[in-house]
Amino acid sequence: MRSHLLNETTADLYRRSVTAGVDRVAARLAATQRPHTGISVGELAPVIDRIDLDEPLADAAAALDELEDVYLRDAVYFHHPRYLGHLNCPVVIPAVVGEAVLSAVNSSLDTWDQSIGGTLIERRLIDWTARRIGLGEDADGVFTSGGSQSNFHALLLARDEACRTAMRRARDEGAERTKAELLPKLRIFASEASHFSVQKSAAMLGLGYEAVIRVPVDRHRRMDTAVLALELESCAGEGLVPMAVVATAGTTDFGSIDPLPEIARLAAEHSAWMHVDAAYGCGLLVSPTRRHLLDGIEKADSVTVDYHKSFFQPVSSSAMLVRDRTTLGHATYHADYLNPRRMAEERIPNQVDKSIQTTRRFDALKLWMTLRVMGADGVGSLFDQVVDLAAAGHGLIAADPRFEVVVEPQLSTLVFRYLPGGDLRPDLVDEAQLHARKALFASGEAVVAGTKVDGRQYLKFTLLNPQTTTSDITAVLDLLAAHAEQFLGESLAVHR
Repeated sequence: MRSHLLNETTADLYRRSVTAGVDRVAARLAATQRPHTGISVGELAPVIDRIDLDEPLADAAAALDELEDVYLRDAVYFHHPRYLGHLNCPVVIPAVVGEAVLSAVNSSLDTWDQSIGGTLIERRLIDWTARRIGLGEDADGVFTSGGSQSNFHALLLARDEACRTAMRRARDEGAERTKAELLPKLRIFASEASHFSVQKSAAMLGLGYEAVIRVPVDRHRRMDTAVLALELESCAGEGLVPMAVVATAGTTDFGSIDPLPEIARLAAEHSAWMHVDAAYGCGLLVSPTRRHLLDGIEKADSVTVDYHKSFFQPVSSSAMLVRDRTTLGHATYHADYLNPRRMAEERIPNQVDKSIQTTRRFDALKLWMTLRVMGADGVGSLFDQVVDLAAAGHGLIAADPRFEVVVEPQLSTLVFRYLPGGDLRPDLVDEAQLHARKALFASGEAVVAGTKVDGRQYLKFTLLNPQTTTSDITAVLDLLAAHAEQFLGESLAVHR
């Protein structure tokens, strides 16, 4: 069994095995004619269930043959131009090269003695991103597993910072307040279109879902700052503590960007932490033409970025950044076996000092390779292309009498609804949207997403592939309309 360990004696086997795997994927990518095969859970699950994991195969070649049947053939391929589903991007080749390197070397980015070089590369990329945001010389941050973890980490810091401030103020007034007394009074403000991880974070932080005040959105699906101002005043008037305001730079459903400068002003007035969830919109940081859409982000106390959305990186590649590096200390714990306090005094850079993870992949290498090969403008131009495509797609849908589109996109998401002629029950029209999406997925011809708007079912294109064209959009619209029309025709026939 030692022959399977990667070391100096098995380097040739490693090369052959990995090359064989790469060849399989390359062949599958070259032959892919649709985003996926349309296979159902009922068809694939028995195939996987029949595999006896206690009986290994002869070699990697046999395992790859099996993998064709249980994964590669039926995988959903995000690189296909008619994958218009979730916030999944096609990946750039330099990042995949980085993935291969980091997986084989297997550095763990928690301490310096496990990640020499890797630690410094990650820190350099954090500094680079912080400068792109404009957070200032005291900024810092750390790579995370994704936007949900980044948002949780940021709100953890916001919670502890709010408690520290409130307890210090109470002491100055001759009183004592404990953290346990303060937690029920903390409130987080986020728009109705913000990511669900804000609510989940509040619950995991001991505040409860009800600690999140959901602020209505305007007709552009951006946070209504007039209502935010009223909610903040009401919070203060009730003796509650405005812990944080979460602004979204690229909502999952609409790609809308909240009014960052005004939110920053209101947060500062009420001494609330300002967090910007730019998991989606962070691609604007490298856009040659649209960076101004993020004006105001530089005033944030913390920022979430997901390079695996709009920087075309493989999952996972995300980061959480802060304006003041000292606030990262809220998540610091010194373990004698790992990162004793003396190491910080000796200026040994341990990333675990500022992360809520311990063992952590060297995901930063993928972004490093991308920037060193393509450059920031190269990545930004790809993101610009999908934003341009969304604008063109909006024009197509708005001009098509079969559909209505909710809002003109700021980024690359389009939310729309099939509109049948005649006076049909709204719930039947909702069912038509759901059926069209399900039937399209089952056909394998394309993948689209769905959501609810004002209680009604809508369809959604998430455009993150520069290879997608307006012809692809038109074709998918025709397919959706055909599936919806067939469903409605059959439903009406049954009820006659």
